[in-house]
Amino acid sequence: MIDVTHQINSVSRRVGRRDFRAGEARVITIAQSYDSPVADVWDACTDPERIPRWFLPVTGELRVGGKYQLQGNAGGTIERCDPPNSFFATWEFGGEVSWIELRLTPDGDGTRFELEHIAHVDDTKWAEYGPGAVGVGWDSILLGLDGNLSGASPVKPEDAMAWLASEEGRRFVTLSSEAWYAANVESGEDEAAARASADRTTAAYTGTGS
Repeated sequence: MIDVTHQINSVSRRVGRRDFRAGEARVITIAQSYDSPVADVWDACTDPERIPRWFLPVTGELRVGGKYQLQGNAGGTIERCDPPNSFFATWEFGGEVSWIELRLTPDGDGTRFELEHIAHVDDTKWAEYGPGAVGVGWDSILLGLDGNLSGASPVKPEDAMAWLASEEGRRFVTLSSEAWYAANVESGEDEAAARASADRTTAAYTGTGS
């Protein structure tokens, strides 16, 4: 069993905008603190033999200028890397390019994991699903990382899709979508528009849409 409520409440989420390269971009930020030291969290996030234990198999060259590919998911190019503190890479999926930046900082005896996902998204596309379109996915990734770092992984990566379709998994997705709704409203988004986006996101992830 996974303490779904505890995991959702352990994560902080922000939604914003910034000028980035070709123009204004949408930015979502997701963060969680772990009891593990920075070196261990860095290893979990960058070791190609360890990443599949909590996320997906990865191929390529995990170095500056190298290209990576997550099995059945995104790929890209690593543009900057400062071990064990941060890396910056493109996130290429479905013919679109966005960017991710991971930052690890000491947090007492543990580590604060913070990831930004930066994307140029037009207002019409953003209005359809809002930050939850990618935010819910990142929530599930942090859940997997938490299990790997704590040594208690109740859901194996190969079983993740089946778990997300379970009652417990659908509850996790719903709570994640609601949390991104709250972050969206806090960023200044119109409540009605944010509500509609979140409802569509929840329906898309849980398969309850028409």
